[in-house]
Amino acid sequence: MAAPASDAGEFESWLNCRLDSLEVDREVYGAYILGVLQEEEADEEKEDALQGILAAFLDEDAVEDVCKQIIRQWKDCCSRSAAKRDTGDAEVQAIASMIEKQAQIVVKHKEVSGESTKRKEALLAQYANVTDEEDEVEEEDTTGGNYLPGNDKSLFKNTNVEEVLNRQKQKRAQTREDAQKKKEMDKMQREKDKLAKQDRKEREKKRTQKGERKR
Repeated sequence: MAAPASDAGEFESWLNCRLDSLEVDREVYGAYILGVLQEEEADEEKEDALQGILAAFLDEDAVEDVCKQIIRQWKDCCSRSAAKRDTGDAEVQAIASMIEKQAQIVVKHKEVSGESTKRKEALLAQYANVTDEEDEVEEEDTTGGNYLPGNDKSLFKNTNVEEVLNRQKQKRAQTREDAQKKKEMDKMQREKDKLAKQDRKEREKKRTQKGERKR
């Protein structure tokens, strides 16, 4: 479950404050924690991954509570994001409806202009003498700015709707790409953290053994 950039930024601000309170380097671990939350689906998988990151800094009892708190805050953020996405979809539909209505108005105006032209043509057929003024009026009615070819309704409608939808598709594709990069970085960092933790344990073990030999 992933949140849009604005909501992810809101959560990231909260996460940075929480990491500061735990004396954990936000610059190093903040992005990795965010990537885990965006990529992993099940809460258990999220919690396992977070414990692997934070276990080096917190006691065994504390790390579980902190991980659950982070996951709970993330889910609240995602719920707000879902509500905003529903509102955004409704706005897209409203835009599409407005465009369609505008196109219908244009077509209706075209039909009225066509009927007027036919009436003038009937009058011209009855009278042999056509004045220059009548010729100019007819030309304006047939070539005026409000006249649109038959296919302009669908072109006008589809171009605007497709532009809105394409921007959303591009945004989702970029989000997935960024999330994948973060996931790969997460894995690398977790491996480094595990090695560092093992190395600290080995050094501590050696110091303990050395102190016992001195006694």
